[in-house]
Amino acid sequence: MANGRPAYGPISSYSRVQILHLVQSRAERSIQELHEATGLHANTIREHLQRLIEGGYVIATTEHRTTRGRPRTLYSAATGDPDASSPVAREKVSAAARRGDMLRRLLPTAASDLGQDATYQLDALVEHLEESGFEPVVDDAALTVDLTPCPHAAGRPEHRPVLCAVHLGLMQGVLTEAGGPLAADCVLAAERPEACTVRLRLAESAA
Repeated sequence: MANGRPAYGPISSYSRVQILHLVQSRAERSIQELHEATGLHANTIREHLQRLIEGGYVIATTEHRTTRGRPRTLYSAATGDPDASSPVAREKVSAAARRGDMLRRLLPTAASDLGQDATYQLDALVEHLEESGFEPVVDDAALTVDLTPCPHAAGRPEHRPVLCAVHLGLMQGVLTEAGGPLAADCVLAAERPEACTVRLRLAESAA
């Protein structure tokens, strides 16, 4: 917890962050692989994976075997790509767009100048970030998302690089699932631990 605000969602537990980092770095991980990499008990890993699946951040597939034996369940990050899309994530994106449209009917100026597709991407991204305990401030002119103060600032400094990498991957997955010209580019270097700004990138074809 930092500044009195807890972190929620998929990155509220560093054990879950470790699992996410592994499935983001390579798809189709088995429980045994995740156990060997993290040292966590297999049942603990299953519990974390179930939470991540329910949140739309991980997908499970059944191993295709050409030999005898029970096929394993394999786990991958939900990246939003056609082959790695979560039905939970798809529904979250659709619901965020519906709520965004309702807001824009009341406040037409709330739409992004980047166009409808980018507006829907930002709807989904903001809801994901708020669900995770952040208070995002989007600047669609500068293509930045200010997440200061970071709720993980009080955590262990050696955990920060993995936390940032995992969260950037989650943000990219949300933007890809929503579909549109925006992508999560990088976490900008900051002088203060509580400062966090993510730079977005506009696809060249839409620039």
